This record gives sequence, C-alpha cells and structure tokens, in this order.
Amino acid sequence: MVYQVYVRSFADGNADGVGDIAGLISRLPYIASLGVDAIWVNPWYVSPLLDGGYDVADYRDIHPLYGSLEDAKRLIDEAGAAGIRVLVDLVPNHTSWDHAWFRAALDADPGSPERSRYHFLPGKGRHGQLPPNNWKSVFGGSAWTRVPDGEWYLHMFDVSQPDLNWDNPDVREEFIDILRFWLDLGVSGFRVDVAHALVKEADYPDAEDDTDAVLSNPTGEGHPLWDRPELHDVVREWRVVLDDYQEKVMVAEAWIPSWERLAKYVRPDEYHQAFDFHFLKAPWDPEAVRATIEGSVAATASVGSIPTWVLSNHDVIRHVTRYGLAPHVEERAWLLSGDEGRLDLDLGLRRARAATLLLLGLPGSVYLYQGEELGLHEVHDLPEGVIDDPVWERSGHADKGRDGCRVPIPWKREGPSFGFGDNGSWLPQPEIWSELSVESQDGVEGSTLELYRAAIRVRAERLGDDESLEWIDVGPGALAFRRGGGVTCLINYGDEPVSRPEGVLLLASGPLQGDSVPADTAVWMADT
Repeated sequence: MVYQVYVRSFADGNADGVGDIAGLISRLPYIASLGVDAIWVNPWYVSPLLDGGYDVADYRDIHPLYGSLEDAKRLIDEAGAAGIRVLVDLVPNHTSWDHAWFRAALDADPGSPERSRYHFLPGKGRHGQLPPNNWKSVFGGSAWTRVPDGEWYLHMFDVSQPDLNWDNPDVREEFIDILRFWLDLGVSGFRVDVAHALVKEADYPDAEDDTDAVLSNPTGEGHPLWDRPELHDVVREWRVVLDDYQEKVMVAEAWIPSWERLAKYVRPDEYHQAFDFHFLKAPWDPEAVRATIEGSVAATASVGSIPTWVLSNHDVIRHVTRYGLAPHVEERAWLLSGDEGRLDLDLGLRRARAATLLLLGLPGSVYLYQGEELGLHEVHDLPEGVIDDPVWERSGHADKGRDGCRVPIPWKREGPSFGFGDNGSWLPQPEIWSELSVESQDGVEGSTLELYRAAIRVRAERLGDDESLEWIDVGPGALAFRRGGGVTCLINYGDEPVSRPEGVLLLASGPLQGDSVPADTAVWMADT
C-alpha cells in the first residue's frame, strides 16, 4: 500500500505557501496512522518548475523550495523508523531545458556529441523552416521547436522539456548512476514517469494518428513514439541495478491500451509493478469494471506478477468529481465550463467511498493519492491567473490542465490555508474544504478518513497474504467477489438495493437498509 505525496501541496514547513520536505516530515505521524507501507514523492529535484517539477535540471539535488539533500535523507530515515518506505519519481523521458546537458547542446554545433544526447534534426522545407515530422506534443502544438542555428529539438511535452535520446550510451550510463545515487541515499525504489515513452523510432516517420493523447492510451503496435519494444532493454538494465540492492522496487507509469502489452512491463526481469489505468478510467458500470479487473488479473498472472490499482493521482481529475459528473460528460471539457448542473458531489462522494472498498478489496498492490482519504474533489474553478499547468497555455486555453487535483490539502478547520501552512497556499483552497479537513474527520465515526483507515487495517489483517479472487453471482447491477482470507466484497452499481452476502459485516461505505445494500454502496463481509 503506497501513499502518493505531491510534496508541493502536502504540508508547508516554512510558511512560504509551498509544501516542502520539512512539512512532510512533520506529517509522518498522520501518514503512519493511515497504515500504508510506503510513500511515493513526486519530483523534488532542482527545476524551473515549468511543469510541476517534471522538468528536471539536476537529478541529484533537491529544489531549494523543498529543502536540501540533508532534509531528504532525514525524511528517508524518519519514515523508515516509522515503518514507511520512500519511493521517488524518476523522469527519464526528458530533462529541463535548464539541464547542463541541454545548455551544452544549444551551445554546440549540429551533429555534435552534446546534441546526440537529445533528438536534434534538420527541418523540412526548402530552408528547413518546417518541423521534421508531424509529431504533436501531449501538451498541445508541435512536438518540435527550432533553435537559432536552424535545427529542431523534440519535446513530447512542454517546450521546456527536451526529450532524451535513449540510443545514446551517455544517457543510459547517466541514469544508471542516478538510480545508484538515490538507492545509496536510502530510497526503496522509483515510480518511473511516462515509462512507455523513452525510445522513439529511429528514422522519425510521420505518425498515422494523433500522438498528443498520452492519457487516452496510444494505440497500435509499432507506434513511432509509444511503447516501443526497444525500451524493454533499458528497463532490464535498470532492474539489474535494483537487484544489487535489497527489497527495492520500480513501478511503471505506462498508459498501454492492452493488458497483454502492459504485462510485458512486469515480466520477472523488468518492473515490479505497473499501474493499471484501465481501472481508473472505467465507467460506473459493473460489467465494465469486472472486465477491467479480469483483464488485469489474467494478464499479470501470465507473467507471474500481480496488478497495481489506482483511482486518482496528480494527472487526472479526482475520482469524487469523476463519479459525480452526469453520464457522457467529457471531463476535461467540463472543467472549462464548470457547469454545476452536470455535477452531483454528494453522489460522487458516495460512489468514491464505495469504489474505495472495491479498490482495497482487490488482490494486488494499491496506490492512494493524497487527499482522497478526505474525500477531496477537483477544484474546477481556479482563477485563470493562478493556473500553473503548462497544458493551459500549450493548448491555447482549450484544456484547463491538472492544477485542480493538485490544490494543497486541508489539515485544520480554520486558518489561512486550513493548516497547510502559516502563510496561505500556492493554489487557493475552496471554503468547503474546512469540512473535509483532517481535523474535521479525525476520529469521527463514518467519516471518509476513518473509512480509509479501517479498510486499510482490515486489508492488512485479512487480505495481505492472499492473491485469490472468486466471483460471486449476485445478479445484474452489482459485483461481488470472495477473497481467500474469508472476506466477500459487494458493490452495488444499480438503482435498487441488493441483498448483502451472508456473514459478519466488517465495513460499509455508507448506511445500509437492514440486510440490503443501497445503490452506490459497498460492503465487506467476513465468514467469521
């Protein structure tokens, strides 16, 4: 069980409005109270922060906003003393344009060794005035930017994030050294950003489909940008490094359209885990959800692995809001209009709580995103003047971006930032979050926070050593399965109540109706 910390928005220890390592350390008792095994910390490296830290200028140092290497070591040590392991983000697809390598590349000539670490190409057209091909940036616009001497460099994300060339041995050697640097410091592993990118087709052909849809799962074998077979050689090199250490792990952020292809990432000599985003994207429908579970379990089992489940993270709309939107509403478009008539937050929270019991009842590993245990929703109405995500500008204001799920979390009922810090927060929090704060929910029976704590505890006690799953037929509108620990999970997706399974009630996501489970509610039942 891993808890994701977006450090910029978790806790502010020095009253500058930005979360930091000191703030995170101060909240370790809270994280321990959840019962999780590890935390994954989003990028904390030196960076111009043009993409939330995923534009890394120095992979071996901490951004001064967040602290220092000494603070990072202190966190690792104090978390370890509390039984919590620390995973850090690895960003291997691209660097910042402030990285020393890229600055050297700009100063060097075309064809130089410095430029070969990235993707520099001449342009098309009589004077090279056109991009080398039709590849698009995930954040909008062309994936190519021209430099003063006429060459173009590739950036599959923001213009400030030039893609590395993984055919270059310098790049491979550098990242092996980066892995060892953090492992020697004491981290327990890595979450690898856009793990399905890395390698690009060598002759840079035009793409036959839109290539700017990384969160919508690129399709097709042999795509020039995504899920290239050559990248698995890189991963195997990394795995050899991790196997030199004790109990270290890698998890892949790989948006792959088929489970069979995703399973290749968790073969015995590659990643230990890979997020299954099919589950995250599944609609509120029992047949669709069952299909995602069955597909993931079968595919990972075929290579001797287990699934890795997640419902929210720093890149997607929080699931309380997703589940509360009216059917057929396009989520990103809704963020622009914010039409409140299409959103039912009460419904979203009921469904989110039920989905949590489903999530935590499944075999495999689970990642939680900070604030979901409080029932936080997407902050869709951030003023344009505070929007930080480069998606907003790169898309020509057609996509509001991801800041709404990155708003600092509330710790107290009152104060300038609800306890996030003593001097406000870098993104404004909605007033309703006072009621969702840790202080408002801590120890309160029936609160979302206490539901998470109870479910995580029961999962560890009854389901921790078992990976079996047996489906139970409960009729249309609901799903139920039994785990080898003697626990049955039932979730009601329908409009009418359904009978709860026999046994002792362990947990319910909401009020029950006698022996019936109402709509948008889940229960865990035990044999004894």
